[in-house]
Amino acid sequence: MRVAPEIVLTDAERLRIAGILGSRKTTAEIARRLSIVLLAADAMKSKVIAKRLRTSEECVSRWRRRFAQAGLDAVLVDASRSGRPPSISAAMRAEIIARTTGEKPAGRTHWSRTSMAKVSNMSPSSVGRIWRVAGLKPHVIESFKLSNDKQFEAKVRDVVGLYLCPPDNAVVLSVDEKSQIQALDRTQPGLPLKKGRAGTMTHDYKRNGTTTLFAALNVLTGAVIGGCKSAHTHKEWLAFLKKLYALNPKDQELHVIADNYATHKHPAVKEWLAAHPRVHMHFTPTSASWLNLVERFFREITVNAIRRGVFTSVHDLIDAIDVYLSEHNRDPKPFVWTKNADDILAKVLRARAALDAEVSRRKEK
Repeated sequence: MRVAPEIVLTDAERLRIAGILGSRKTTAEIARRLSIVLLAADAMKSKVIAKRLRTSEECVSRWRRRFAQAGLDAVLVDASRSGRPPSISAAMRAEIIARTTGEKPAGRTHWSRTSMAKVSNMSPSSVGRIWRVAGLKPHVIESFKLSNDKQFEAKVRDVVGLYLCPPDNAVVLSVDEKSQIQALDRTQPGLPLKKGRAGTMTHDYKRNGTTTLFAALNVLTGAVIGGCKSAHTHKEWLAFLKKLYALNPKDQELHVIADNYATHKHPAVKEWLAAHPRVHMHFTPTSASWLNLVERFFREITVNAIRRGVFTSVHDLIDAIDVYLSEHNRDPKPFVWTKNADDILAKVLRARAALDAEVSRRKEK
């Protein structure tokens, strides 16, 4: 009768396994192998492990034996198998990757599987497999903008500090305007959702005017104070600040996070703020709207109440916004900020270095 090999893990190996299991990139297969090793190290029998992990005893025995013979690294990779040698050499794969990242096809902005297959004498599916393994997606492009604000670091630390460690006896509000919300009516009525068919909506529309939503997100509770205005000059902004001042407790400081829009710094606004020291303004860096949590709420209301709406007038649009605000505030949930300032600044520093390197490379051409 074959006896299962004894599995003994060092503290370092247990720590490494915990790190791998905690990674999002760990596949289900690798997680299962590591779970087998952990349970075996706890003196659990292979039959019990197989039942718990819903796998076969043969599978459990294989990975117990592999670990006992060659250690943890052997569990993380598949053993080499006999069979047909790969038809695409490492050099050919490297050439495909180099062309994808360093060249562009004639007359086009990016490669497709078909265009790369033509110049490399491969099938489109082979090109696709090489790209998939290398993590390349030529058809996808992501937008970005690095802030050139000279006070970028100070402003990031100020705003993130309010999110992660708000001051005592204070209310932190993330405030902004969502301007030019269009009341769009469709040229023809759409068909409702039914089994086997999505709802329909015409691609063209009629414009029936616009409105601007002023919104203040309570960072702690997730509740939103909002209201629509026909314009967003300093007068509307000041009126909204006065509304926030009146609706929040008089014995608490108000910390308002806003962007650098000119109306937020109008002389009339500054004069009012000077007369009301309970209100403290905190400005995000320029070109860094992602730092303002209320933008996350604007995404929610756009997706759930505006984008697919049909509004025959601005009044209809405002009613829909008011209903959404009321329903949201029945059971508000805060948007939890998780990144600290050091992590954000380190990421921006890496992006800045990459951008500077690309600028230098283009100048050298």
